[in-house]
Amino acid sequence: MQQLQEAKLAMREMQHITFEQKQQALQNISQALLNNLDFICKENAKDIQFAKDIGLSPAMIDRLLLSKERITNMAHDVKKVIALEDPIGEVVREINHTNGMRIEQVRVPLGVIGIIYESRPNVTVDIATLCLKTNNVCVLKGGKEAVHSNRALITVMKEAVGNIVPAHCIQLLETTKREDIDVLITSNDYIDVVIPRGGAGLIQHVVNHATVPVIETGAGVCHLYVDCEADVGKALAIAINGKVQRPSVCNALETILVHQEIAATYLPKLKTALDAYDTTIYGDKITQQYILCEKATTQNYATEYGDCTVNIKVVTSINQAIDHIYQYSTKHSDCIVSANKETCDLFLQSVDSACVYANASTRFSDGGQFGFGAEIGISTQKLHARGPLGLREITSCKYKIYGDGQIRN
Repeated sequence: MQQLQEAKLAMREMQHITFEQKQQALQNISQALLNNLDFICKENAKDIQFAKDIGLSPAMIDRLLLSKERITNMAHDVKKVIALEDPIGEVVREINHTNGMRIEQVRVPLGVIGIIYESRPNVTVDIATLCLKTNNVCVLKGGKEAVHSNRALITVMKEAVGNIVPAHCIQLLETTKREDIDVLITSNDYIDVVIPRGGAGLIQHVVNHATVPVIETGAGVCHLYVDCEADVGKALAIAINGKVQRPSVCNALETILVHQEIAATYLPKLKTALDAYDTTIYGDKITQQYILCEKATTQNYATEYGDCTVNIKVVTSINQAIDHIYQYSTKHSDCIVSANKETCDLFLQSVDSACVYANASTRFSDGGQFGFGAEIGISTQKLHARGPLGLREITSCKYKIYGDGQIRN
């Protein structure tokens, strides 16, 4: 692909872009988004109509929507990236060799990053700005449902930075063919790393077929465990926020595990709160003794719904809750509500997920909420980076060695 070749050449130029140039480019992007509200909304409306025509769910359409308020928030998020410390060039460690050489481990860009994602066109701006701040080049492959929105955003951003940074440092692949995705994820000569974010099918296709190194972002089968020593008010607030505040996102709750000692008190109140949002509830046999709900199956517990649907299961202990999470969690974000610190510590230590919470909503699993300005995605793997992928997570290191004629004996 010509665009991949152009991206690789742009990466060489990006090695020399200064902090001041990057800051000015980001400032221009932020202002350009505000200057082009009407244009972006007009293009986004085409995608919204297409989404309705093909029968996408209301939750998925909400992920696709770019209102003037959301675009304004995107512009403000770019300002947050501007305010962040630049990691490029940071000396991670310095070693003074006995022969007089000085060795520096220095933070550098990953290179050309290919990102494949679905819906949520705001991701286009998040990725482009984080990559620009870290001297990376990004090759973006959005979904067919957001083609007009992504094209508009890329056009606005490239025009804003065209005289400051290399023209091809932000690339958009508009193809909708699966085979072109396969070209992207096997182009080792041009792409340094690929990051898929979206549904489980997309992620698994990339993981299973890529020859380019992959940072895997996970589907979000996220859990809340309500302990027998939980504050009922906090447990209700966290459950409702985690499930219905924005159910289409990957850090929303899918399963709520409730200790049997608190079930009789908690479950009726939880159902009343969920019913206010027309939530479909699946529960095990014990749950059905306390509230009216559909019968849960193993398939339910393994499903990321992306809408107002939730599973409930009554457990006899924290260990049973942890066992359930190990069986069904996608290792994204899991939470405990308990007033017992030792119980919370046991949960946080035992659950092997990228983000583990005690007495706070899983909805905080987000680069912006963690103070990263934005994020590329939430990594659920363990190599290189885990959790929200911010600036530092999309860098690597190299060694600079300063000598004065030393040779090895």
